[in-house]
Amino acid sequence: MHLRGRPLPRTGALPAARSVWRKPHAWRGDTDMGRRAASVALVAKTHAEDAASPWLAFWIASSAVFLVSLDSTMLFAAFDALRQSFAGTSTATLSWVLNAYTVVYAAMLIPAGGLADAHGRKRVFQFGLAGFIAASVACGLAPSVEWLIVARVLQALGAALLTPASMSIVLSAFPVERRALVISLWGAVGGLAAAVGPSLGSWVAAQAGWPWAFYINVPIGLWALWSSNSRIEEAVIPALRRRVDVVGLLLLMAAVGAVAMAIVESGSPAWHRGQIAAVAGGGLLASMAFVLWARVHSAPLLDLSLFTHATYRYVNAATLAFGTAFSMMFLGFFFFMTGVWHYTLPQAGLAITPGPLMVMPTAIITGRMAGRLGHRPFLVGGAVLYACSSLWLMMVPGTQPDYLRHWLPGLLMSGIGVGLVLPSLAGAAVSRLPPEHYAVGAAFNQATRQIGGVLGVAITVSLLGHTGLVRADFNVLYGLHVALALLTGALCLPVSTRPR
Repeated sequence: MHLRGRPLPRTGALPAARSVWRKPHAWRGDTDMGRRAASVALVAKTHAEDAASPWLAFWIASSAVFLVSLDSTMLFAAFDALRQSFAGTSTATLSWVLNAYTVVYAAMLIPAGGLADAHGRKRVFQFGLAGFIAASVACGLAPSVEWLIVARVLQALGAALLTPASMSIVLSAFPVERRALVISLWGAVGGLAAAVGPSLGSWVAAQAGWPWAFYINVPIGLWALWSSNSRIEEAVIPALRRRVDVVGLLLLMAAVGAVAMAIVESGSPAWHRGQIAAVAGGGLLASMAFVLWARVHSAPLLDLSLFTHATYRYVNAATLAFGTAFSMMFLGFFFFMTGVWHYTLPQAGLAITPGPLMVMPTAIITGRMAGRLGHRPFLVGGAVLYACSSLWLMMVPGTQPDYLRHWLPGLLMSGIGVGLVLPSLAGAAVSRLPPEHYAVGAAFNQATRQIGGVLGVAITVSLLGHTGLVRADFNVLYGLHVALALLTGALCLPVSTRPR
């Protein structure tokens, strides 16, 4: 046989024959095509590596969490500006600008964790971030306290969606042996926001007005939203999809909201003791109903089997205690600085900043060591140090300002204590959970901290929300700080996360 006038080679010689007969221009064409294919493959590989880069994913996800934490600490600083802007509104009513957000945020964190696992962490993260940005604009434009509270509820929904999705993104991006460090860094981002928030919030409120405490979220949020589109990988576990437990969600919000309202209004002349007792009793009944409902419902808001892990159980109890103390500390700082030492709002913000600045470096060091030693030494030691800082602030500062000698030492101790405890609580909570429960487990831990925050704000407002503050008014507050810090340390003694 012949092919185009040439004899057909034997089978064994076929590849060589094809090489000989190939025309010279075909060599050049194949080479060019190969180079183009290699270039395309290299670019595609580079984009894939960028998209999958764990640290890129970490910083994008953490920037959104930074906004959520920044928003809360800035509002602590801007609270006095809100009181001046809405002069006819009581302090108890204004406290719901903080508490309505926190109640909804805490309750929605738990189903949001399940949504991130089942419907895609990237999709839920982006949807929550977009909602948070839009609601931040609505908060700044609110013409009344009532509208501001409504906008804050919407903002809480967005924050609740993005927070557990962010944790899930970070956990899935890194190998197991690096998670202790990464979770501590993720928690330390909140500490950085706490450091920046007071001074930035007080300065913004004084220079541009309290609405800009919300508008400042927009540019950072838009950058994170745009970057996440190409830099974060999606992951969906369809088997985990389930309907949201609306009954459980409403019971949890009713329980937390009722207890917070009873505490806030306990000193109000408009409320009788019987009414306050009825509201508090309703909150406790709603709590019991929530647990009973979770036991019998086929797909409850909170899977109670999570609490079969002893470490998870104790860590969440400690998180509730420390979350209460943490919010009492922040709000109490501003009440003391402006009410007793008569600092201006920007001065108070700057005076509080050194303590939170200690949180991030402490958390980074703690995270590295916790991977080898476990979280318990840092949890217990940090809680004791935090108790010492509260004892210092209760006994040393007087009515005459002496910042460097009387205030700063206690502030630095509190910052180091928070840096030891808060990120370690977040890391210890998920350290022994199976991967399919990361988002829900982290979400409940964050929700517990927020519930503690609600209680802390309510207690602080009930103790210090009146006019004409004097130094003695703070003794009970700092005494509670000490008790809650020691309780946190005691609850962390059974925690076991040391690598085996």
